[in-house]
Amino acid sequence: MFLPTTQKELKNLGWEQLDVILVSGDTYVDTPYNGIAIVGKLLVDAGYRVGVIAQPDISNGKDITRLGEPLLYWGISAGLVDSMVANYTATKKFRKSDDFTPGAVNNRRPDRAVMKYANLIRQHFKDTVPLVLGGVEASLRRVAHYDFWTNKVRRSILFDAKADVLAYGMAEKSVLELTNAYRDKQPIEDILGICYIAKEPKEGYFELPSYEECAKDKNAFISMFHHFYANNEPDISKGLCQEHNGRYLIQNPPQPSMTQEEIDHVYDIGYERDVHPYYKAQGEVRGLQTIQFSVTTHHGCYGECNFCAITVHQGRTIRSRSQDSIVKEIDQFKAHKDYKGIINDIGGATANMYGFECDKKLKSGVCQDIPCTSSQVCPILRPNHGPQIELLGKVRKLPHVKKAFVNSGIRYDLIQEDKTHGKEYLKTLVDHHISGQMKVAPEHIDDKVLKLMNKPDKNTLMKFKADFDDLNKKSGKKQFLTYYLIAAHPGSQLEDMQNLKEFANQELHLNPEQVQVFIPTPSTYSALMYYTEMEPWTREPVFVEKDPMRKQKQKDVVTQKEPLKQKHHVKQPFKKNEHSKKRKKTVQKEQPREAKPGNYKEYKTLHKSRKSYAEEQGTK
Repeated sequence: MFLPTTQKELKNLGWEQLDVILVSGDTYVDTPYNGIAIVGKLLVDAGYRVGVIAQPDISNGKDITRLGEPLLYWGISAGLVDSMVANYTATKKFRKSDDFTPGAVNNRRPDRAVMKYANLIRQHFKDTVPLVLGGVEASLRRVAHYDFWTNKVRRSILFDAKADVLAYGMAEKSVLELTNAYRDKQPIEDILGICYIAKEPKEGYFELPSYEECAKDKNAFISMFHHFYANNEPDISKGLCQEHNGRYLIQNPPQPSMTQEEIDHVYDIGYERDVHPYYKAQGEVRGLQTIQFSVTTHHGCYGECNFCAITVHQGRTIRSRSQDSIVKEIDQFKAHKDYKGIINDIGGATANMYGFECDKKLKSGVCQDIPCTSSQVCPILRPNHGPQIELLGKVRKLPHVKKAFVNSGIRYDLIQEDKTHGKEYLKTLVDHHISGQMKVAPEHIDDKVLKLMNKPDKNTLMKFKADFDDLNKKSGKKQFLTYYLIAAHPGSQLEDMQNLKEFANQELHLNPEQVQVFIPTPSTYSALMYYTEMEPWTREPVFVEKDPMRKQKQKDVVTQKEPLKQKHHVKQPFKKNEHSKKRKKTVQKEQPREAKPGNYKEYKTLHKSRKSYAEEQGTK
């Protein structure tokens, strides 16, 4: 069933008053890709009465009052992405379209949606029940954070929204425990995975530099962020508190990772896989095309790309669904009126992290001193694509599946590192699971920029490309790679983008199109670099392009059309800056390449600055 959105639907269900009302910046799409739908369905499954108000008009009370007042609390989310990211480009131009608004016109999602919805509720329901924040916008702004759109450090959103509780991360378990506590009139202060405001710091919790310190001292802000980032994982994390003008944000440690049975249950409770009729009548929701028949296989990502917030929101430990649960979900597609035999995606934040994890991490928690992946893959991770190969084979055997695509992100360094199943996995994708093109995200080719991004080097990309091209040639398929690239990331100068253009032209044989200008989103290391203009661990200066016109120029240099240069019959290695003597005089010397480590001990030496920080804090 759909969660109710109108009084008529409440009457049809025989419900007089709702326990919880969920307010969202997206329209209501009932799929397991929508956090509001997941939370609502889990609460209904637990016996609660839950309704949804999607994209309420903030200029009056017509929408926000139509379901009455909930008995337990209001749940507020900006939607699938931060509302400022949804509303503005990297050069701060307003986005005219919105894939999760009926009619696709971006006219219903307010800036800083969480705060606006909280104010709207307070305006029309005096002394109402608690306001509980959740979703990406709230989760990534839960402590003092850099805000690109105002170019300053802002307070925790819990203070600015004048809300009562913030459930951070994926939050399924936290929300259930919180709802039970409100129902039973029990204290909530010890529930894991939530933040709240207190008059005093909590005993035994680590006290972060205050908001006031972070706002005036960039070094204090860097130290604060290190501690915040290090305490997002179960088993190893401490509780945190942070003073905001005499009051304290309290962040309880995160919830334990969901078991496979628990995560299976999230996807087994049933979804309509459609836009709610109330909103569907208002216009087409373009985002439905992508998520309607897509399947999530796991949560989490240990890629730790410094520009990506998934690490902070979903966590660095992979939690995989069972193959039976995934196959069962796909098998149910055949009963849907819109299903045509095509599965748009089988994956997660990174598709090929499904089904395996680091044994050391599972036993002792994530490492604070080294990442799982960087310029190389940690030697003890041991990627294993066997489980996903098996899963994809089962999906292909389902009689109602014509084609199942893997369109989620792929880590090509993991494929290269898997000496047992890597080639077989890539062949499986090439033969069965891509539609003419495969998307990969090298983001850049300059070593110093890649290091700041925490991405693999270009040699890894070229080895992967050679394997991909070889497999396509052998299979007789004309498929190609498309590359996601980033312009104006901290450390990137115009010269670097010119080199990237030449590399793409000479080595990749294309004129790049998938290039985005870097957006410093809250709670990412790249945003920290952008604001402070420092490398976070060494505190050394980092070049940051902040002029909007020059940012755009970095992108335009790469995307401008020009005839592709033909390679000579003898392959010459790409050398930075040798194409221009004039340019050669102005660019800094290329940093020497780090040697690939042969073992875990050598791998750790590549991250000695991060290790030093972890030892200083007394963390693992």
